[in-house]
Amino acid sequence: MRIRNYFYLTAGILAVLFAATHAWNGHTAVLPELDGGAVALATETVFTYVWHIITSENLIFGIAFLMMAFVREPAKHRFAARMIAVILAVRLAVILGITAALDAASLAASAVDAVAIVVYIALILFGARVKPRAARA
Repeated sequence: MRIRNYFYLTAGILAVLFAATHAWNGHTAVLPELDGGAVALATETVFTYVWHIITSENLIFGIAFLMMAFVREPAKHRFAARMIAVILAVRLAVILGITAALDAASLAASAVDAVAIVVYIALILFGARVKPRAARA
């Protein structure tokens, strides 16, 4: 089995790492802050499952890109890659938009995450542009 698309391979590894760090950060820093009655149980429940949805999406995206990195005919997966890139771009827009609307002062704290997501999207889009070897010659 040979790597056919290094962009997808890199995007897949990053997505799995994003999933792991997102889960770890949630369990060690964010979600414990909700315990102890600081917020209503319903709010804690919603926040917790939304946090885990994002973790699950990152893991699924990572697995998909790792699989797509080894596919012989990348044209068959370009639509999926582009759709994932759109989902990530919309996710970033929502994060930045809501942060700007509710707490503009903390927008700078989102810069590292925003740059990571933009680089991740760029890797995906570059991977979608890779032509099969026969077409490159």
